[in-house]
Amino acid sequence: MSEIEKMTFEESLKALEELVNRLENGSLDLDKSLEVYESAIKLRDHCRDILEKSERRVQKIMETSEGIKKEDIS
Repeated sequence: MSEIEKMTFEESLKALEELVNRLENGSLDLDKSLEVYESAIKLRDHCRDILEKSERRVQKIMETSEGIKKEDIS
C-alpha cells in the first residue's frame, strides 16, 4: 500500500492544495514541475476514490433506512 493510499481524505486534500500552490508559484524547473504534477494527479485520484466510496456507502445507508433494496452498482 502506497503512502497516498494510507492518507485520509482531509490529509490528501491538504497535500493536493500544497502541491497546487507549488505549481502556481512558478519557481519549479520543468522536471520538478512534472514530478509535482504527477503526485498531484495521484492525490486527486485518491480523493475521488474516497468520495465515490463514501457516496456508495451513503446510498446504501439511505436505501436500507427506506426499506429499498437495490443492487449496489460498485
